[in-house]
Amino acid sequence: MKNVITQFSRLFVGILFIISGLIKLNDPVGFSYKLAEYFSEPVFNMPFLEPLALGLAIFLVILEVVLGVMLLVGYKAKATIWFLLLLIIFFTFLTFYSAYFDVVKDCGCFGDALHLTPWQSFTKDIVLLFFILILFINKKLVKPLFSKLLTNIITLISVILCVFMAVWVLNHNPIKDFRPFKVGNNIEKGMEIPEGAPKSVVEMIFIYKVNGVDKEFTEKDLMNIPEGATFVDRKDKVITEGYVPPIHDFTMVKDDSDYKDELLKEPKLVIFVTYDLNLSNPEGMKKLEKVNQEAKAKGYKVIAMTASGPDVIAKAKKQYGLNVDFYFCDAIALKTIERANPSIVVLNKGTIVQKVHYNDVDDLKLSNVAYSL
Repeated sequence: MKNVITQFSRLFVGILFIISGLIKLNDPVGFSYKLAEYFSEPVFNMPFLEPLALGLAIFLVILEVVLGVMLLVGYKAKATIWFLLLLIIFFTFLTFYSAYFDVVKDCGCFGDALHLTPWQSFTKDIVLLFFILILFINKKLVKPLFSKLLTNIITLISVILCVFMAVWVLNHNPIKDFRPFKVGNNIEKGMEIPEGAPKSVVEMIFIYKVNGVDKEFTEKDLMNIPEGATFVDRKDKVITEGYVPPIHDFTMVKDDSDYKDELLKEPKLVIFVTYDLNLSNPEGMKKLEKVNQEAKAKGYKVIAMTASGPDVIAKAKKQYGLNVDFYFCDAIALKTIERANPSIVVLNKGTIVQKVHYNDVDDLKLSNVAYSL
């Protein structure tokens, strides 16, 4: 019976680690954004680690997949189980911290393929910790499935394939797109709130300086604010989270006006997406004006979207000879649309028909006639 439970734990942990790791390896840039969120000031206040987020993300997801493979084939079982135990203790701490202090809304355990609440993530890690402890207690029962040579070869191949996959998706698009902005999705429909959907319950908190100290007051307390107190700020406290549509922070702002309703009606729209022009790839930026000219010649309206300010935009337009209008959108939304900086997105009346990494500009398909859906 002990052996049956141990082997079940081996299969369960190994397969789950491989699946979880491969989903994140499909989109390591997205996972790096989640790590950067953990490193940010409101969470662990370790901003010096933010520049290392992508490298750490790639290392962790490859380690996750390879450890799963090593466990299944029985490669250096004792060391593998020790690594798994240390890794799950670390992840359990992160998910508990996120859930208890409500600082990171989604751990990113399964990338964009499956969103878990902080407490769901913590529960998942507790379950994994339970099965890994079974493996730890019964390490001697975890035997290699194949000869030493074959086990070594399988482990080495898993490392090579993971590294290859990481390099590929970093220089192109994710192999499988799980985001709400994937090809075929309509942006306007993604922003719709179904009729009867639960609404958020929000409490307004007013901050006043009283005798030199900032104090918080609810709407009910406003009549009790001491005389002489001065208003400092107001914030909204979410009591109950209502329905949040898949796309909820998408804008196309120019000159203080949001043009998304107008632009999402365009039958032939090309968008250059670059969330931060200071961080955009120079070689990729150099390719955009040529695409701009070709697209306009075929009847497309071409715009660019960024979260950068006017001065940075003006500098980029001059540096790369870009003859396009820039529209503002939140950086997080732009990072969700496309991981590459810059990238090219083609829309037909709000529906995404193509997304291209700057390395794959030659694969861009621009029609001479309007699309028909």
